Amino acid sequence: MTPGLPLVDLHRHLDGNVRLATILDLGARHGVKLPADEIETLRPHVQVMGHMPDLPSWLAKLHWMTAVLADLDACRRIARENVEDAAREGLHYIELRFSPAFMAQPHGLDPHDVVQAVAAGIAEGAAATGIKVNLIGILSRTYGPEACAVELDALLAGRQHLVAVDLAGDEKLWPAHHFIRHFARARDEGLAVTIHAGEGDGVASVWSALRDLGATRIGHGVRAIDDPALLDHLRERRIGLELNITSNVQTNTVASYAAHPLREFLDLGLLATINTDDPVISGIDLAHEFRVAAPAARLSAAHIAQAQRNAVEIAFLSESEKAALLALGR
Repeated sequence: MTPGLPLVDLHRHLDGNVRLATILDLGARHGVKLPADEIETLRPHVQVMGHMPDLPSWLAKLHWMTAVLADLDACRRIARENVEDAAREGLHYIELRFSPAFMAQPHGLDPHDVVQAVAAGIAEGAAATGIKVNLIGILSRTYGPEACAVELDALLAGRQHLVAVDLAGDEKLWPAHHFIRHFARARDEGLAVTIHAGEGDGVASVWSALRDLGATRIGHGVRAIDDPALLDHLRERRIGLELNITSNVQTNTVASYAAHPLREFLDLGLLATINTDDPVISGIDLAHEFRVAAPAARLSAAHIAQAQRNAVEIAFLSESEKAALLALGR
C-alpha cells in the first residue's frame, strides 16, 4: 500500500464474505446443520486451504455462507458486518456486490426483500463506521436468463440503492449474449455495468461483455492478456480491470502468483486494480493483497501505487467524490 493514496476495494462479494463466527451463530439460531461447531473445524469447509482444481470447486466454498441466511435479518446482518470489516481493515472506500437470488435461494426468501435487507445493512454499517460504500447488484447467470430476469426485477425495484449491475457465475455455460436485454434494461435505468469475464472463460467472453452488455469495467479479465487487440481496446477505451490476485491463483485461473498478468496490464497502461473477491474464502484481506500477493505477482512499489490510483479513477463515483476520496488518503 502506498501512503498518501486511499485504500479501495472495488471487487468484493458480500455474500462470499461471511464471518465464520456469524455462520456458526446463524446456524445455531436457525437450526441449520453445519459440518462443524467451532471456528477452526468449520474453516476447512469454508476457506480455501490450498489450490482448488477449478473455479466451480472454489465457488462450492460459498455453500455454508448462504445456507445460514434463513431470514431477512440474517441478510441485513452480513451486509452490515461486511462494512464493519472493511472499516476495520482501514479501507477508505468499498464497492460491495451481491446476488439477491443466490442469497434468497436456500430458504426461499423473496429476492426483492433481500435487496432491501442488504441495503439496510449497508446503510447501518456506513452510518456506524463512516466508510463510503456503494452497492452493486449481481445477476447470477448460473440460474439462466429467465431467472436472471426475475432477479433483475428485484434489483431494479431497489435501484436507488445501487450504482451498477454485474453478471457472475458460469461464464462457459451461459455466455454474455444470453443477457443482452437484461443489461440494456439496467443501462436504461442509469446503472453502470461491470461484468465477470475472462476468469472462467477466454478472450471471447471479455469481448462479449464489452460489445454485448456495455461493460465499462471487467471483473477479473485475466485472459485478456491473450489478445493484443483486446489489450489495445481496453487501454484506449479506459476500461477498468478488477483483478483479484490470490483468488485467481486459488481457482487456477493463473498457475501461480508469478504468472499473474497484473504487472503486464499495468506496464501497458491499463486501468488494472487490486481487490479481494471473497476474503473469507481466500483467507485474506486487502492489506494481504498489497503486502504479500502483489510483490509475489512481481509488482513494484510503483506498480502498486498505480493500481491504487487506477482504483480511484474507475470507481463508480462522481468526480467530486473521487477528489474527496483522494483527499482522505493523504
